[in-house]
Amino acid sequence: MIAHIEGTIAEKFSNSVIVDVSGVGYEIALTSLDFDEVNLSDKKKFYTYHKISETSEELYGFSTLAAKKIFELLISVNGVGPKAGIAILSLGAPEDVRNAIANGDASYIAKASGVGKKSAERVIVDLKDKVGLPSKYGEATVVGAAKIDSNDEALDALMALGFPLKEATDALSGVDSSLPVEERIKLALKK
Repeated sequence: MIAHIEGTIAEKFSNSVIVDVSGVGYEIALTSLDFDEVNLSDKKKFYTYHKISETSEELYGFSTLAAKKIFELLISVNGVGPKAGIAILSLGAPEDVRNAIANGDASYIAKASGVGKKSAERVIVDLKDKVGLPSKYGEATVVGAAKIDSNDEALDALMALGFPLKEATDALSGVDSSLPVEERIKLALKK
């Protein structure tokens, strides 16, 4: 399995890029948000999901480990494949998607290309208990709820250690985010 790829963006086309790694080009499908953030010749690292089927191999890339973990949760839902997972994550930041699931907002999920009302409701039912408490509803922030910062290195480290997204988020809730990453990880592991 290819866990991540780091290299130079050699080509960009229709929500996928070719990343050149020492002369080898890897085509990686991205969410529209990640696609908009990359430019040709940028050096980037993508956490990848490697899908292998009888007829093809596909790589799906994410700029953060949190986004990849949400993607993996999405495709675990019956009837939601990688293309639908990418479409759902293209709706907004990974935290917004997680929050919509936590709030039971099926209409938000159904806005994704190729995702109908029934699939969106299935996503909510299957994942609501797996993504943690909502951090906000609309514009109001919920007090005491854990918010995922998609660039949180401590969260990425806990998930790399094998913590599920919800448990890693819960472990970091209440830990001062201004502390160094190593200290935050130690405090989270003590919980």
